[in-house]
Amino acid sequence: MLQLNLGRLCNMHCHHCHVDAGPDQGHTQMGDAVVEQCLSAIERLRPEVVDLTGGAPELHGRFRDLVRAARSLGCHVIDRCNLTVLLLPAMADLGAFLAAQSVEIVASLPDPEAGPTDAQRGEGTWAASIEALQKLNALGYGQGDPARALTLMSNPAGTRLQQLTSCDEQRWQRQLLEAHGVRFDRLIGLNNMPIARFLQQLQRDGHVNCYLKLLQGAFNPGALGGLMCRDTLSVAPDGRLHDCDFNQMLDLPRAADGKGGTSLASITNAELEGSPITWGNHCYGCTAGQGSSCAGATAA
Repeated sequence: MLQLNLGRLCNMHCHHCHVDAGPDQGHTQMGDAVVEQCLSAIERLRPEVVDLTGGAPELHGRFRDLVRAARSLGCHVIDRCNLTVLLLPAMADLGAFLAAQSVEIVASLPDPEAGPTDAQRGEGTWAASIEALQKLNALGYGQGDPARALTLMSNPAGTRLQQLTSCDEQRWQRQLLEAHGVRFDRLIGLNNMPIARFLQQLQRDGHVNCYLKLLQGAFNPGALGGLMCRDTLSVAPDGRLHDCDFNQMLDLPRAADGKGGTSLASITNAELEGSPITWGNHCYGCTAGQGSSCAGATAA
């Protein structure tokens, strides 16, 4: 998987955001020279998946260029979408573009009810998210078509671990369909990582040590096999390479392995294979309970 962070510019300012994204982050957007390197890397590496994230990646001026290039080479493309961006006047045709390109949408939605969602992401977010989901349904998303896959990603409130089950997915499907006519294909979860705004919240509440102990105490060896750092190359807006999005936010680059492989402009699949992974205490967030990754749980 080639995961490209196009910058932290976002139309939202969520309390739990681990990348510190917001409307004031325009200066963090990926420059054209790095975008060109990403386009070359897609062609050279031929990843199975190109994962576009941010911020709101759709706000980047070259977002559609990257989608078209990846799809033309047969890559599966994921757009990590906050949903509300689809309602911006300048993004009126975005949903139709994503559908035409068969892009999977992984959409942030903390909870199947308004209260917890607005508390975490801001007043009015729930209503806007539902409207965006209804628009995506009208475009064929969430109807079981693999070319229009709609995945919802939830994260728990506060210091609880994400523990989604098939029963939870059925409950979400029932609630959203009965109350709002909304359908989706899959529900995945992500533990809150002790990084950026969530870490600041933990510090304000005096809960940092308690949360770290919770994560360490819930360590699950069975979660190790599916960790995203094992098959993902994460590219920062400045072109630096990381093993995962979380390492990127902590400014932890890929380890020097003696074989090169540190430049986006030249890295090869051979250099990626078997290379060491940079890790730290925050990695307990991905190995706690069911495990946690950008693709959801890593263990049953």
